Amino acid sequence: ASQALTVQDASNNRLALGIGLSLGVAIEDSLGLDYSKPIPHTREYLTILNGLLAGERVAFKGDLYRVKAQVGVAGTTKPPVLVAALGPAMLKLCGRLADGTITWMGGTSFIRDTAVPLMSAAAQAAGKPAPRFVAMVPVLHSDDVAGGREQLNTSFQAYGRLPSYRATLDRGGAANPADVAILGGEAEIDAGLAEFATAGVTDFVAVIPRDAGAAAAATYELVAARARVANKQT
Repeated sequence: ASQALTVQDASNNRLALGIGLSLGVAIEDSLGLDYSKPIPHTREYLTILNGLLAGERVAFKGDLYRVKAQVGVAGTTKPPVLVAALGPAMLKLCGRLADGTITWMGGTSFIRDTAVPLMSAAAQAAGKPAPRFVAMVPVLHSDDVAGGREQLNTSFQAYGRLPSYRATLDRGGAANPADVAILGGEAEIDAGLAEFATAGVTDFVAVIPRDAGAAAAATYELVAARARVANKQT
């Protein structure tokens, strides 16, 4: 919280703090930590974090955390907290306790039919403003659609096997990462961006395969141009 508020101060209160649980394979296998209770863990963590970011004196005693602390940086406001969420229970929790979510490997149908309704309903029930929906989506600017799909599936193949992302692909009716990607020429890229916006996405993060050579460079150029236009409009 103190680091986030320091960045908030340095950025003139423009920070959006993104956090996530990581993956069981990273937390348990690599770090040797417990990953058996992700929802209770996130609930306690967010309760503490929200209080600290708001400058409150936090005295929290839960099953996983014991915290007595207060932090603050003069002149800062509480930054919005965006939490990576994919499963229904986590989306509902984030609707109650966070300001938005960040998704990955979720296509437009997952966003429209699962993420937005679940999180929005939870936020409304908690008396919170409409949440932000940040979609991280594979993007590749290429006229070779077949080759582009192969590239995307190769670059992001691991996510088709990891349980949480596999479940997200399945919820959206996607067989592989290329099925949730935006791929094609300029018209197809623009149409894909518009489709995500219509599904309820408020913020878009293009994830470009770095090993795609000239197509990756073309994608960076196109996405940067679209971002400049969007920033001028806001």
